[in-house]
This record gives sequence, structure tokens and C-alpha cells, in this order.
Amino acid sequence: MGMTITERILASHSGRSKVAPGENVWCSVDVLLTHDICGPGTIGVFHEQFGADAKVLDPDGIVIIPDHYIFTADAKSHRNVEMLREFAAAQGIRHYYDADFIQPGLEGVPPAYADPESTPYRGVCHVALPQEGHARPGEILLGTDSHTCTHGAFGAFATGIGNTEAAFVMGTGKLWLKVPPSLRFAFDGEMPDYLMAKDLILHLIGQIGTEGAGYCAMEFVGEAVAAMDMYERMTLCNMAIEAGGKNGIIAPDSVTLNYLRARTNKPLDVRDSDGDARYAKAMEFDVSAIEPTVARPHSPGNCCPARELGDVKIDRAYIGSCTGGKMTDLLAAARVLAGRTVQVETYVVPATTEVDAELDRRTIGPRTVREVLLQAGCKLAPASCAACLGGPPDTFGRVNEAISVISTTNRNFPGRMGHKEAGIYLVSPMTAAATALTGRITDPRDVLEASPAADVASV
Repeated sequence: MGMTITERILASHSGRSKVAPGENVWCSVDVLLTHDICGPGTIGVFHEQFGADAKVLDPDGIVIIPDHYIFTADAKSHRNVEMLREFAAAQGIRHYYDADFIQPGLEGVPPAYADPESTPYRGVCHVALPQEGHARPGEILLGTDSHTCTHGAFGAFATGIGNTEAAFVMGTGKLWLKVPPSLRFAFDGEMPDYLMAKDLILHLIGQIGTEGAGYCAMEFVGEAVAAMDMYERMTLCNMAIEAGGKNGIIAPDSVTLNYLRARTNKPLDVRDSDGDARYAKAMEFDVSAIEPTVARPHSPGNCCPARELGDVKIDRAYIGSCTGGKMTDLLAAARVLAGRTVQVETYVVPATTEVDAELDRRTIGPRTVREVLLQAGCKLAPASCAACLGGPPDTFGRVNEAISVISTTNRNFPGRMGHKEAGIYLVSPMTAAATALTGRITDPRDVLEASPAADVASV
């Protein structure tokens, strides 16, 4: 019996010819990711367990990206970044993307932050990591963030771990991992122009529930997946954790390799599942039968078609995060918004500085994407996690009152974006944009079928 792609990666990293679900194996780790929320805690455990003067085993295998609480006057948030900076300097960690404009007493946004050449800062770790070439096929990538599963889109075994585990990896380069059973999800057919990867993963979670993939590898295959760009594939894998999954993964292909060859010169270990691999469960979906989907408060599994919620009024729209702030996401939102005006407060936060810079290079008709968003009445902010995790009270887009929010983020738990009584509806960027135009939850088909402004062309 053959192995799935997840099993093959874990076998290769444990020095074994074969592994099976349920086995515990010592695995070498290629990349460890941390950020300004969990990084200080990980550093504390590392020194506590390995010594005050201890050195990490592999400085080149550690990537530190401050991104969560960045554009804020909060002194504790600033101190977290300082701790990362001091640790990276002391340990010789090259892959530290410093938010170097955050200093004690310094507030506001540096005018050149969006120029990747002007500052090491990159933005949201789960989008910045692959943009900087650190997510590679065949590798084990662990991070102190549950959405580290995003990077399985590149054919890696990627999953979130705790601070203690991360500290152990820092000191030893290894971790004890349990081989997860694999689930196979096939999305076949041609994607309609009103549908996005976010709709597919919400639909799937709505079908199997938030524990339906408990400690399993969620392997995504099919014609629709193969036709996706890397950003859309990242969205699928990003929300594997919302189904209880251990990791999400997509076998590398020419799309993967073309993306990575422009971003890294490291060797790429391309792997796929064996033809006779065994899966604990397999499901097939015809994407043409899937509709724009909404996850209602307060669970990513509380899903239904957008068309069933047309009477639900929305107070704010939020387009951003590792799930909804990538270039493909903002292009899709701009396509809906072009030539129109939002009816509710609409916040747009690019995931990374690279995406932010692209807003001025990509066009829809005669206008740049940034111009389209601003002319539609959107409020744009610097690249960061911003309100996805709530953040300090001065965080851009933070929900400080009990309002209803349509959001492209990945979680809608009580208090997730700030106020514990706010109602968060999770959707694709297209559905978020369509809803912003009407002030009620709107199927993007209703907007796309309307006549756009004469001078607006499709993307």
C-alpha cells in the first residue's frame, strides 16, 4: 500500500521508508515560523529550557515576521517587536522581517512602508512567508500560529504548534509528530466567475463541520484546484484548521514551481500521493453546483448560501487578512466595486507590502486597483493582520461595538474582531464587496449581472 503526500513527507523527515496514520515519529524540521504574538513566549521558553546564553540550532531555518499588532500606539505591542529584534540580532537570524518603524513613543505609519526595498517589514506572515520563498514543497514547516497550515498549498507539511514545541525546535531542530490520517477532497469542474476558493472551503466546512477533519490531513485535488493560482490554493489550506484539520496540502505542479522559482533558488522536493494511497475518507464536489457561501456567527461551520441571507443588514465590511488580503482577493473585490460606491464602512487591508505595492501596478480599466477601491469609498490601511485578531483599541478596523460585520477573515468566534457581541459573517472577497454595495448580505451574482460603469473593463 502506498502513502499519501503527507505520509511521504513525514517518512522522509523521520528517516523511515514508510509511516502509517497513528504512528509517532521524530521529524527533522526545515522551517520554524513565529511572530510578535507568540514569538516572545517561545523565546522565553527557549532560554528557560536551554539556558540564558543558548544558541538556536539552525538560525537559517527560523523565520520571524512581526505582523499582528503593528500599527498601534500600544507600548506592550512595541515591546514584543523589540524582543523579537533583540533575539534575532543575538542569534544571527537572517530571516527576520523587522517592523523597524515601531519604536517606543513612535506612532503612525512611515510614508515609505509599502516599498519592499525601503524596510524589512513585509506584513502578514502567512502571505509574506511564501512571497519570500520560505514555503517549499516536500518540507516540514511549523509555526506558532494555527493558520500555518496555509503553506500546505506549496506541497509542504505545514501545521501550527505551541510555544513550548517551537522552543524545542529552536534548540534541537526536531519534533515528535503523530502521523495524521488523510482525507481527500476533490473539487472538479470549471469555477464560475462569481466563485472563489473561500466559497469552496466554507461549503466544505459547512458539510463536514468544524470537527469533521479532526487531526487529519486535508488533501485538496481536482480540476478546479489545478486551475487556481497560488493565492487561491493558500485560501483552501488556510482554513483546514477551521475543520479541525492537522494540515491542508496540495501536491505541487507547474503553477507551484513557477511561483517558487521566482522567489527561491533552494532545491524543491516535489512529492505527490501514491496512486494506491489509502484515505480515511474521500469526498467529491462539482464546483458548478456550489454557491457563494456565508458562515454565520459564531462558527465557520454555520454555513448557508448568500442568497438565503438577503434580509441580513450589515454595518461594516472588512476585506483583508491572510485569508482575504492577497492580490487575487483584492482584485476580485475591486472587480465588484469598480464604478460603484459602498453603502457601509468598508475597510481594506492588504496582506503584505508586496500586495500593497501591486495595488498601484494592477489596473481595472483605466484605473489602478487602489484608485478603484478608494473611489468606491473604501478605507485602506497598511499591510498587517489589523482587525482579524481584534488587537489594541486603536487597531485599524477593530470592532469596538456590537455591530454586524461581513468579513473575509477565517474566524467569527465571539470577540474575534474586538467586541464580543459583534456578529461576524465570513465570506469571499467578492461577496464582501457585493454586500458593501448594498448594506445587506448580497450574492455577488446580483451585482456582477448589473451593468457596470462604461469605462470599467474586467480584470
